[in-house]
Amino acid sequence: MRWLVLFGLWLSYMAFGVVVSSLAPLVPIVQVDLAMSHSAMGSVLGAWQVVYIFAALPAGMLLDKLGGRWALTLGLGLLAISALGRSVASGYPALLAAVMVFGIGGPIVSSGAPKIVTSTFEGSQRGLAMGIYMTGPILGGVLSLTLTHSVLLPWFDQDWRSVMRLWAMVCTGAMVIWFAISSLAGYRVPGFYQEMASEQEAAPAYLSVVRNILSNGAVWLLLVMAVGAFLINHGLNNWLPELIRNTGRPLAEASMWSALPMVVGIFGSLIIPRLATPARRFKILIGLCASAAAACLTLLLTGDGVLIASLILQGFVRASLMTVLILTLMELPSVPVRHAGTASGLFFSAAEVGGVLGPLGLGLMFDLTGGFAAGLYGLASVATLMALGAAWLSRLAKAPTPIQSSSS
Repeated sequence: MRWLVLFGLWLSYMAFGVVVSSLAPLVPIVQVDLAMSHSAMGSVLGAWQVVYIFAALPAGMLLDKLGGRWALTLGLGLLAISALGRSVASGYPALLAAVMVFGIGGPIVSSGAPKIVTSTFEGSQRGLAMGIYMTGPILGGVLSLTLTHSVLLPWFDQDWRSVMRLWAMVCTGAMVIWFAISSLAGYRVPGFYQEMASEQEAAPAYLSVVRNILSNGAVWLLLVMAVGAFLINHGLNNWLPELIRNTGRPLAEASMWSALPMVVGIFGSLIIPRLATPARRFKILIGLCASAAAACLTLLLTGDGVLIASLILQGFVRASLMTVLILTLMELPSVPVRHAGTASGLFFSAAEVGGVLGPLGLGLMFDLTGGFAAGLYGLASVATLMALGAAWLSRLAKAPTPIQSSSS
């Protein structure tokens, strides 16, 4: 039954990936239809990430209070509302508001998945389960990006609003399936309902929960590394076609090359987190950070073989680095399972700061220097510092927390 619950999580996260990528292939069409400038569209595309930063921690607390069944149902409902709101938007304010709704529902889903996996899986199966559900948003993004122009727009007579309504239906379907699975199979899964915080726990107590979680220095270092991971991933992901084109390749070819990390990322998600058991987790983290640095630096070169190697490395890093960091956080002594949602919310709230700064930083460095070299060197430096941080983290994670020390 655990694997049936995992399928529900995977489906939920796939719906997340579909909606988060849904506007990107429709940008030119939406701009013309709604008479929006590039700057206005840019603010729309980044709006959900800004909301996400502030909503992630409250979403994690809500998750701890309601439990996975109800919280994820609510989160998926908000994703469906976001997609439906985009389909009926008559101008910039309405479209902006619809996208911002995603920033409220999205963190409930992204924080809920690691919490539920942590409470229902153990050992290497926990890493495998996290790797499996992480393929969901990747596949959702691939479906959205590849089907929009080739299948859906011709099918709907070039009506982008119908495409958005279809994605709203996908989210609604995922919501119904998740609620059915969690209701019918959840009670048979040990730990699924025990992961809720106590019903009597008052809301103000969560301030002490956050303080207890942050009392461990390893948590602070993990949050900093989360910022770095999203800085690299979102920076490279958003600019990858242009980064490849900058090596002298035409745009159509660059777009095709850009799909390679997504494909590799699916395999990486299934392999690497499963191997990241406590005995070798920090070595894997160091290796992933070093691979991220190498992926950034090799994008400065022009050969086909070097480019393939760079994109393969980026694919492994894209999905696996974040998954292993979350796995490490969930298994720290200062993060009890019943408050894993709060810890996950802290993680994503911090990480999304990097998600905003990564694309912005690469674009700014290009404007200042006339190329991507300085930005890529900067990202490689961040990855190198993260590798050093992973080595330090291996010591902090094994050190007793203040609470443990006082009780011993």
